[in-house]
Amino acid sequence: MSVNLTIVYYSATGTIAELAEEMARAAEHAGNDVRVRRVAELAPQAVVDAKPTWAAHAAATAHIPIATADDLLWADAVIMGSPTRFGNIAAQLKQFIDTLSGPWSQGLLADKIYSGFTSAGTAHGGHESTLLALTNSFIHLGGVIVPPGYTHPDKFADGNPYGTSHNTRNDSYGVDETARAAARVQVARVLRYAHATRAVAAA
Repeated sequence: MSVNLTIVYYSATGTIAELAEEMARAAEHAGNDVRVRRVAELAPQAVVDAKPTWAAHAAATAHIPIATADDLLWADAVIMGSPTRFGNIAAQLKQFIDTLSGPWSQGLLADKIYSGFTSAGTAHGGHESTLLALTNSFIHLGGVIVPPGYTHPDKFADGNPYGTSHNTRNDSYGVDETARAAARVQVARVLRYAHATRAVAAA
């Protein structure tokens, strides 16, 4: 039995997008249905264009659909990703979450599996606090939060029990195998619990 997984992310220069793609490949390889969705950019085009890596990534991912509430309604499990912004999620992802009040007020986003992932430019740049901030929103949605924890040897290498995270070393260090392995562990754990809750609901 497959489950529906929606991965919603914001990525300025590509790190979060790469982690989202890694998770999507792993989920699809396991026979599940996956939607990968980016959230809308809020920064002025002139600001984006002023940073070549930001502009290049925006152009390269323009074909990826923009997330809507329907993508969450469709899902059994939702994984959200954001770079850290002063220890919090990016405004772009927060703005998307702020559009969910309609289905939230009807209880339509409750009882789904939720999990998060992030990146930061330094080793202590807000990895954990960003994921905890994202978890606050999942709680308000009535979600069932599934962190990866230290449930696999690859998570001890990654070092973050709250979710997958990657240190870009101020944008000088691309997504490595440690982060990719952690992403695969996280998505497998999310899918395991999504399968379990779907089976219970169908019983």
